[in-house]
Amino acid sequence: MEKEQKELWEEKVKELLNQLGWHDCRNLDLYQEALTHSSYAHEKNGELKHNERLEYLGDAVLELVVSDYLYRNYPHYPEGKLTKFRSDLVCKDSLVQIALKLNLGDYLRLGKGEASGGGHTRPSLLADAVEALIGALYLDMGFNKCYSRVIEMLKMVAETLDEEELRRDYKTLLQEYVQSHFGVTPVYRMTGESGPDHAKVFHSEVLINGEVFGKGSGKNKKEAQQDAARQAWEQMS
Repeated sequence: MEKEQKELWEEKVKELLNQLGWHDCRNLDLYQEALTHSSYAHEKNGELKHNERLEYLGDAVLELVVSDYLYRNYPHYPEGKLTKFRSDLVCKDSLVQIALKLNLGDYLRLGKGEASGGGHTRPSLLADAVEALIGALYLDMGFNKCYSRVIEMLKMVAETLDEEELRRDYKTLLQEYVQSHFGVTPVYRMTGESGPDHAKVFHSEVLINGEVFGKGSGKNKKEAQQDAARQAWEQMS
């Protein structure tokens, strides 16, 4: 009976790995460990490994992967913007979203008390399990394969990761630059509208210390301000 349960569990772990597209994983034991909560291990008198150590490792790997990715792909972002972006990507909410998309709770081995208390849907356990899986992947496949697969996981919940609009948040860039160099904040002023009501174009300009540094237009006020900020940013940079 115990052998059958072990085989069923192994098949379930393989099912998750296939769902993730990790078909070439080698050390199945690592992924089983990543999906085993301490409450389950304790019920087995400590004979099994649980995922807390892998979670610790996965947390560090995740931060390094995201830091490297953002540094390479967003060269115009200052340090503060990179830190905020990284924080949004590696926060518990993002990890929980990944876990929910994977139905990860269905694959967790929990102690009876933890399971009956709703552990399979508890956000903290789900986030920890995602980090533990990353730790297992890193140990099993090395950093390069881990890197690409972590980014793919994050894209499940961060669909804008490669969108031009996100890359080019010129208002934020301009504000951080102007505040650090001039000690003031850019001021945006709408200068008019054009076109018919169904296809109206808005026009804006950005002023720094009362001087116009950029003019822009767009289908709404936000786009017009971004366009004006882009012109000012490109002029300054």
